[in-house]
Amino acid sequence: MTNEKVKEYTLRITNANRSELIVILCDLLLSYNKEAVENLEKGDMDAFKNAMMHAKGCVRQLIGALNRTYDLAAALYELYRYAERQLSLAQIRQDLEPIAIVDKIFVKLKAAFEEMAKQDNSGAVMQNTQSVYAGMTYGRNQLNESMTSEANRGFFA
Repeated sequence: MTNEKVKEYTLRITNANRSELIVILCDLLLSYNKEAVENLEKGDMDAFKNAMMHAKGCVRQLIGALNRTYDLAAALYELYRYAERQLSLAQIRQDLEPIAIVDKIFVKLKAAFEEMAKQDNSGAVMQNTQSVYAGMTYGRNQLNESMTSEANRGFFA
């Protein structure tokens, strides 16, 4: 993943509530799957293996985020475990078909989670983060970002 993408996801994560974090994990999974496909097609097996490791890590995070007090969690758990097995199969066989199956599942799940996230009015999970302001300043067609420093960032007095 490029540094630019890492910064984009970091910014999204710092401003996300619980529901939005699930959407971000789905985005990350789909992004790592795309990266894995591209690397397999290029023949870069180390990068393919790395992308698959990160994709499976996203699925494990989704499993860990399940609230098992709800009945739906059992169904999601089975779906996530299936996706994890498919990703392992793709890595072992160096096959693109299991990745396509996982992508198909998570595109639909992501759409459902996005609808749920629209209804979630809770605040950001992370507190005391830096504020980032972006805008067109002092440059033609150039986006400049600036961060404000919080006096109490990360520590409570």
